[in-house]
Amino acid sequence: MLEPGLIQNAAAVGTAFAASLVECVEALTIVLAVSSISGWRSGLLGAASGALFLAAMLAIAGGALVRVPLNDLHIVVGVVLLLFGLSWLRKAVLRAAGMKAQRDEAAIYSRQIDQMRSNVRAGSADRLDYLAMIAAFKAVVIEGVEVVLIVVAVGRIAGALVPAALGATAAALVVVALGIAIHRPLTRVPENALKFGVGVVIVSFGIFWLGEGLGLAWPGGDLAVLAIIAVVFALAHLCAAGYRLQSHRTRDEVPANLISLQRGRSKRP
Repeated sequence: MLEPGLIQNAAAVGTAFAASLVECVEALTIVLAVSSISGWRSGLLGAASGALFLAAMLAIAGGALVRVPLNDLHIVVGVVLLLFGLSWLRKAVLRAAGMKAQRDEAAIYSRQIDQMRSNVRAGSADRLDYLAMIAAFKAVVIEGVEVVLIVVAVGRIAGALVPAALGATAAALVVVALGIAIHRPLTRVPENALKFGVGVVIVSFGIFWLGEGLGLAWPGGDLAVLAIIAVVFALAHLCAAGYRLQSHRTRDEVPANLISLQRGRSKRP
């Protein structure tokens, strides 16, 4: 027999870990590019400042949510998770369907390298490069804000704010360790698959907690989350298949239209 809240706690930690892993991989690409051109001091100081900013944001947001009544919090967090989750899931579905380009960390790394080379000044690797620090800081903060909001939301409702924060931190440490070891972007991490999975879980928890906040008694209690995840997962795959079919039909129709157009022109006197 599962203990009450065990499923929610485990999912909160797993979601925080996976979301942090994806966003940290993306931030690492920028930090590595900045550091390779302007020096590791500038890149790491900027990234560390961004991480401290996010930690402070996590503490403030977590403390603020403690004062919100639990029923109201279910509704607010449910809506927020639905918005975040649908955004992540939409991009992942379009990429799975081939209608949106896969994120290419190697290409992003190369573009950032070229951009930094155009801005770098002679001898800047020997001193702090404030533009590089800002670029690294911005990369960490932009990619990390969503993670902080997800950690606070799922952690607070599930009563596992600290474990969720530790899960996100563990993912960040894994990415940093790998980045230091290989000094290259982590191109082999299946980012889209992770975003797809995290999007499914976030949307499912958004639906579950929004329902609880509105007074809906889910059949089976916490076990209903698993059923919701299965349904959302299936619907997302159906959407991807539908988009893929639509994309194939569009590509097949274009040559046919061109042939018809050419035939029409050839019949003109």
